[in-house]
Amino acid sequence: MARFLISRLAQSVVLLLGVSIVGFMLMHLAPGGPLALYTLNPTVTAQDIERIKVQFGLDQPAYIQYLKWASGMATGNWGYSFFGGQQVREIVLDRVPATLLLMGSALALALVIGVTIGIVSAVRRNSIFDYASAIASMLALSLPTFWFGLLAIFVFAQTLGWLPAGGMVSTGGGGFVDRIEHLVLPVVVLALVLVAQWSRYTRSSMLEILDQDFMRTARSKGIASSRVLLNHGLRAALVPLVTLAGLQLPLLVGGALVAETVFSWPGMGLLFLSALSTRDYPVLMAILMVGAFVVILGNLLADIVVAFVDPRVKLGHD
Repeated sequence: MARFLISRLAQSVVLLLGVSIVGFMLMHLAPGGPLALYTLNPTVTAQDIERIKVQFGLDQPAYIQYLKWASGMATGNWGYSFFGGQQVREIVLDRVPATLLLMGSALALALVIGVTIGIVSAVRRNSIFDYASAIASMLALSLPTFWFGLLAIFVFAQTLGWLPAGGMVSTGGGGFVDRIEHLVLPVVVLALVLVAQWSRYTRSSMLEILDQDFMRTARSKGIASSRVLLNHGLRAALVPLVTLAGLQLPLLVGGALVAETVFSWPGMGLLFLSALSTRDYPVLMAILMVGAFVVILGNLLADIVVAFVDPRVKLGHD
């Protein structure tokens, strides 16, 4: 187990380092560079540009800038925003809880509903429910997330008035119920695509497992069908689903950005768009690294869970 964890952690560190190098290079290769908004502003003089370069350390060679930035990220000093001078760490970490709440809720909802639909579709193959779930999954995968978001706002917020159209809390603050009401629409929209995919994968895995010899043997011993299905079939069928969940974390992060934009959810996605419009590169790089860390950590946890769920995976021989 220790060897497995050390190997995966080393791979994660190398991957995170690679993401930081590529991201840093792309930010500096963008048209106009990090100070594009200043250099394109006719009211800003050349002396002002030089002073700003010195203030943010942009007058130094690129590799020196990267080393200072990387060491600062590792030690918690993420620099200062180009606009307002606020600490980047405070700006980004203030938005992280909202994004994690949205992503975690969508992940849990998608897991429960997707696995349930997949199991029922497999057990009742070629039934009306199976065909209906297949059609619904096709529609969910064919239409973009922002379209579902706008449709949900139109139907449930504007037409029916059941739920708020956006934000995290009502004006003036709200209690627990108010926060749940604001969370419902973005979570459902974000989870929709995951439910469509996971239900199909679960169905395929369960159909393969149901025809295995060990399932027929368990049923022949007189064990209840529900117990055989849950204790034996579901555990084996979840292995590819856990792997898929880890691989789809980038999709979840990207979907969270869209959902936060549509529903004005005050998370990292909305902050990313704001920083992108003003080319606030220190904030953009911090969001990139936090997002990469979440994705890499999710894949690491998925590998560990698969190793425990599937006895065929040998932890010490990866």
